[in-house]
Amino acid sequence: MLPTPVDLEDIRLLAARVDTTALCDVTPDIRVMTPALQCRSANPVLCGPAVTVRCRHDFLGVIQAIERAAPGDVVVVDGGGHETALAGELFARAALAKGLAGIIVDGGYRDRRYIASCDLPVYSRHVTPQAGTTVRPAEVGQTISCGGVRVDAGDIVIADHDGIVVLDPATATAALTAASDVMAAEARVTERLSAGATLGDCLNLAEHLDRLSRGEPSKLRFAV
Repeated sequence: MLPTPVDLEDIRLLAARVDTTALCDVTPDIRVMTPALQCRSANPVLCGPAVTVRCRHDFLGVIQAIERAAPGDVVVVDGGGHETALAGELFARAALAKGLAGIIVDGGYRDRRYIASCDLPVYSRHVTPQAGTTVRPAEVGQTISCGGVRVDAGDIVIADHDGIVVLDPATATAALTAASDVMAAEARVTERLSAGATLGDCLNLAEHLDRLSRGEPSKLRFAV
């Protein structure tokens, strides 16, 4: 059976209205990359399908991935968590010129003087001046591990100020829609708090505590 086509434009529009915290709230099995991957650039927000590559102390594969990537894609690099720099200023400039959505490297990145003010979202585990070699061609598009989670080619990668999450493209729209509902409820709570309400006024807190005290299953939820 052929996979269901993914509407990337719809996914990007939905992603622009939600944050990673809401996505985690509605998707129990969501893949969350380790917070050891830090944003190194001026913009932490990205959304796009993953172009994956695995490299070890050699950044030739990252060049191959950037060349392969299309506008809106996110280059995701499994560098094994090693400190060797697998990308730098020229990689970010090339990605910007192609209209890519970002670069995530589970390894080292360099040229921070430029990257710190760059609009392209760039994440890495390390910052180091020491680059790798360029003698090991890589297979672009294989399943990799990045930030402690599995990433398949085409997975939807979303990042913001709180971190990086990975969604299955087949269920991304449903997860983003549910997250949008959470954001709407939180906006109502914010409005009530600004008007003088307490958190208890906005939640089923009394009922929740009562059910828990009786050993019954319960879930804390918004009541607005």
